[in-house]
Amino acid sequence: MKPSFFIKTFGCQQNIADSQRIASYYLARGYQEAKSIKSASEVVINTCMIRQSAEDRVTGLVKNIVKSAKGRSKIIITGCMVGMATRDDTGNYLRTLRKRMPEVDEFLPLEEVGFDYPALRNDVTHAWVPISNGCNNFCTFCVVPFTRGREISRPFKDIINEIKELASKGCKEVTLLGQNVNSYGSDIISSKFNPSSTESRRGREVQSSKFYKLPDGRKVKPVMVKHLGRLRIPTLFPYLLEEVCKIRGIETVKFISSNPWDFSDELIKVIAQNPKIDRNLHLAVQSGDNEILKKMNRWYSREEYLDLLKRIRANVPDAQISTDIIVGFPQETKEQFQNTVKLAKKANFAYAYVAKYSQRPNTAASKAFPDDVPYAEKERRFHILDQLINHKGILRTAVH
Repeated sequence: MKPSFFIKTFGCQQNIADSQRIASYYLARGYQEAKSIKSASEVVINTCMIRQSAEDRVTGLVKNIVKSAKGRSKIIITGCMVGMATRDDTGNYLRTLRKRMPEVDEFLPLEEVGFDYPALRNDVTHAWVPISNGCNNFCTFCVVPFTRGREISRPFKDIINEIKELASKGCKEVTLLGQNVNSYGSDIISSKFNPSSTESRRGREVQSSKFYKLPDGRKVKPVMVKHLGRLRIPTLFPYLLEEVCKIRGIETVKFISSNPWDFSDELIKVIAQNPKIDRNLHLAVQSGDNEILKKMNRWYSREEYLDLLKRIRANVPDAQISTDIIVGFPQETKEQFQNTVKLAKKANFAYAYVAKYSQRPNTAASKAFPDDVPYAEKERRFHILDQLINHKGILRTAVH
């Protein structure tokens, strides 16, 4: 009888896409997919670390598996928690994980799976397609750079070929995934790389920053995005998006996540010119107060964010904007929260993912700022924004 596996996934769409590749990795090794945790000889838990509650759910699941299993299933932890442990040179976080979950048999880094295995997708009509992994931005509240490392873009041609193959099998809709899709290709075309570099020897695409040769032979200039007042970030994302829209059979193209500071005018133009691109655009604002934005290391002001929305809506009149907002960031005053409420009213978001600030290990915020907003106050602010944006509630005295 073949050994079997079951994958339990926590977290975002990127984690879902990772789990699809992990499934293919197991099938290639002669395993079969189990119908439930209880019937699997190996249970793989793909973890998330975005908040403490996500880590707690993983710990609870491990304990439950051990309690309920008739026979002893092998338990494997992968994903963000293992990514953090892999990048912690002190080894402290791995020791913490082993102490917290002594029942775990193996901690599997996602790098061991890589992109060599095609994703095992159950939905034929829609596909999550990763275009990059990791993040270079280091927002002070975010653990992603520590769990996934520096941003690495997949080769342009590999992405296009994967989507063409998906289309040939009946796929109608694709969602391009990255921690920040806007900066896709910045590492590929950076002038600091050269043909003799380690990255090139490993077979990665490395080209001059002056021009980029698309798979169809066309040479294009990378789009330079403004950052801190200067044109300094080269990106290929508008070109990638354009090429995906040309693929026959693909009817809808979506992308997440997209940061406000490098959402270029060229990207807006590509969206406006291609009706295949979904008009629901997600742009995380996180806060509506400029001082809090600086503490978060978000590279824009509330005024610049609102101006971006104005430019998007002027060129794409049917655009629907969604967002992420964190309430109760360290030292956030009631007045600063009110600035977020005011921005939400002006922005007219379609919906928002509102989160209560959760201190994360190794982040700059956890080291520099005390988590000093009481939980009850975070709850109050959460409900105000959730009601205002997601339920279109009428704000009364509770706002103050």
